[in-house]
Amino acid sequence: MTQGKKMLLDLLPLAAFFVGYQLGDLMLATALIIAATLVSLGVIYHLERKLALNPLITAIVVTVFGGLTLLLNDELFIKMKPTIINCLFAAILLAGVYIYRRGLLKYVLDMALDLSDEGWCKLSARWGFFFVFLALLNELIWRNFSTDFWVNFKVFGMLTCTVLFTLSQIPLIKRYSV
Repeated sequence: MTQGKKMLLDLLPLAAFFVGYQLGDLMLATALIIAATLVSLGVIYHLERKLALNPLITAIVVTVFGGLTLLLNDELFIKMKPTIINCLFAAILLAGVYIYRRGLLKYVLDMALDLSDEGWCKLSARWGFFFVFLALLNELIWRNFSTDFWVNFKVFGMLTCTVLFTLSQIPLIKRYSV
């Protein structure tokens, strides 16, 4: 699958969420992010005949917490979803580095990057701590600001933070490339 298709499939659920919120409310946005996530997962499987762990975990959490949001008509669950996903990814990456002494990002990004084992460990640890940061930031935002503010943060703030963090890792990647 081309990088363009992958990026489109990664951004489709977020775009559906934002459009749903703008055209309706958080419940419509939640229904649309569930549908778009499952469609995106189906397209990825159709094109690659396999599913990576990250989109699969995300789809499960989106469906469960989005489903609870819709079923109970309570926005709490969808607001907690980014916290839970980020904590799961952080736990996986940090356990890999500090318990198993492995940079688990290697298994996700191996085709895109060629790093030494030390580089994979450092990159995995940094991403693990970044996911902790995003989880804490999400908790701070949804608990202290309006839903409108939280939606904009989720769509634009988290994306901006992630892009900036990714760019900040270029020196590490260059240093540990093999």
